[in-house]
Amino acid sequence: MLGTCLDIAFAVIKMSQFMANPTEEHLQKALHIVKYLGSTPNLTLHFSGGASSLDCYSDSDWEGDSETRRSTSGYAIFLGNDLVSWRSRRQPTVALSSTQAEYMSMCDCAQQILWIKSLFQECHLSLQLFMMFGDNKGAIHIAQNPVMEGRSKHIDIKYYFLRECIEKQIFMLDYVPTDQQKADMMTKNLTWQKFQDNHLRLNLLEFKS
Repeated sequence: MLGTCLDIAFAVIKMSQFMANPTEEHLQKALHIVKYLGSTPNLTLHFSGGASSLDCYSDSDWEGDSETRRSTSGYAIFLGNDLVSWRSRRQPTVALSSTQAEYMSMCDCAQQILWIKSLFQECHLSLQLFMMFGDNKGAIHIAQNPVMEGRSKHIDIKYYFLRECIEKQIFMLDYVPTDQQKADMMTKNLTWQKFQDNHLRLNLLEFKS
């Protein structure tokens, strides 16, 4: 999941929450993941190379965990058309709204953007443009406007790191419709058709020799 099989990221993160005390149901679902991997041995990431722009897609599933009511964060980062970094994880605290959940997810993505930028600088390489896309206009508004509002005053101060990045113009933040959100499979279960559509958006394709 960490190296190549990003399509099982959400499932693996979900299953890892029950490693300490799994039930028979959890073992059956783990076996289902293994069977899926066995049925898709030729599903691979495709890379074209030659790009110098970074596009990042951040998403969350508000209150996706029915037991703890915590949300799931996910992001997918592309160098040109090539997916180079992804993540799915349960958020450390309960988000009080979908806007807060999306805002926290964007902050996670921003930290990874800074790491990639630092890596490129160490390698004496340049990136022309950093863009982050989210599908929650409320979270984007809070990040771009340094005004404390009623719906944002309860957000932990550490997440305003995102706002600082935008003020310093480290990257630009823009809206993307939910049906074009490339990080969708990192945060929730999808229908089979949407799951396959997400494969195409992520350049996760069948390898044909």
